This record gives sequence, structure tokens and C-alpha cells, in this order.
Amino acid sequence: MDNNKLTEIIIGKAIEVHKHLGPGLLESAYQECLRYELVNEGLYVEKEKGLPIVYKELELNHGYRIDLLVENKVVLELKTVECFNDVHTAQILTYMKLGKYNLGLLLNFHVKLLKHGIKRFII
Repeated sequence: MDNNKLTEIIIGKAIEVHKHLGPGLLESAYQECLRYELVNEGLYVEKEKGLPIVYKELELNHGYRIDLLVENKVVLELKTVECFNDVHTAQILTYMKLGKYNLGLLLNFHVKLLKHGIKRFII
């Protein structure tokens, strides 16, 4: 499946979750419901996928965790914040760099309409 179709499915399912639950819940609720929707769509989804930090020859296995990784290529970072800031952008870009993924979606469920809480990243 190409990246555009895959992100279209992911965004559609995120909108479905947001329409059903609305804003105001914890990030973990949206994460679990979105994971459920994506798996039911037949997609391979890993939740809280660990990313080791490699510094020279030192590997730290307790590094970062990706909220959801879809089809082993799309990093999903979920938020429930008033608005995105530079730290959120840096966070998803770091996950993408560490995992060598070139596509990511930053999703903020704390908005009236989810379309206002989506940022797509390609590196």
C-alpha cells in the first residue's frame, strides 16, 4: 500500500475515533481506540514500540516509545494538548530519525475538529 493511501486510512480512522469520543479524554484512550480501528482495518500496528538510543557504540534500550507504528512505516504520535509546540515537532522527528522511518503523523485529539489537529511529516 502506498504512503498516501495508508495515511488516508489512518486519518480517516482517527477522525472516526474523535467523532465518537470527542475531545477531553486522556491520550491513552485515543491511542487504544485508534489502535483498535486500525487493526480492524487489517493493518499491522505496534503500540508503544520501543526505540533504543544509540550513542557511538553504546545502546540504551530504555529510550523512547512510539505511540503507534503502522505497517512498520508510519509513526503516530498522539497528543491531547491545547496546541502543538516545537517540542512536539522535535519529538516526532526524533522518533522518525531514530527508527529510520520517513513518514509520521502528529495527531492532537484535544481540538473541536480533528482536521485542525493533524500534522504530517516526511523526512
